[in-house]
Amino acid sequence: MGLGCRGAIRRQASTSKTIFSPQAERVMKYFFFSILAIILTLSVAGPVLAERMSVNSATANVRSGPDTSNPVIWQVEKYHPLNILQKKGDWCLFEDFEGDRGWIYKPLLTHTKTVIVKNDKCNVRSGPGTDHEIRFTVDKGVPFKVLGSKEDWYHVVHADGDEGWISRSLVW
Repeated sequence: MGLGCRGAIRRQASTSKTIFSPQAERVMKYFFFSILAIILTLSVAGPVLAERMSVNSATANVRSGPDTSNPVIWQVEKYHPLNILQKKGDWCLFEDFEGDRGWIYKPLLTHTKTVIVKNDKCNVRSGPGTDHEIRFTVDKGVPFKVLGSKEDWYHVVHADGDEGWISRSLVW
């Protein structure tokens, strides 16, 4: 009845008060605390589930704060993927594949799917698999726009037009 526990709910004859069996009370407490744990997890994990964007201009300045009066701390190139952590006006605080953080001007960003090489060296191939020839080799930190995918491989293009296939395990 109700919770699937036989005899879980009883009514006292003299009152209209509902009494739950100990087993039903344990089930209800478990359910309550499970829902509470899910709500707390989602409220804490919210900021961690960052919006993924990428640079849409040839280069973009990364600043120490959310306006042009803050110094440029480095630059990123086209297709560099970023996890947006916070927005302040037209500025976005982001974290990159190495965990570095900075501020970037939002109009320079897009939702285009991109990846960046996370290994020291990476082969870009003519097709999706190690049995395809190596077209070129790139270093850590080279970004690409994703054109498509097949199994564990991305079909990518660099801002300079170089195109090929790269293993998902080698990029962020």
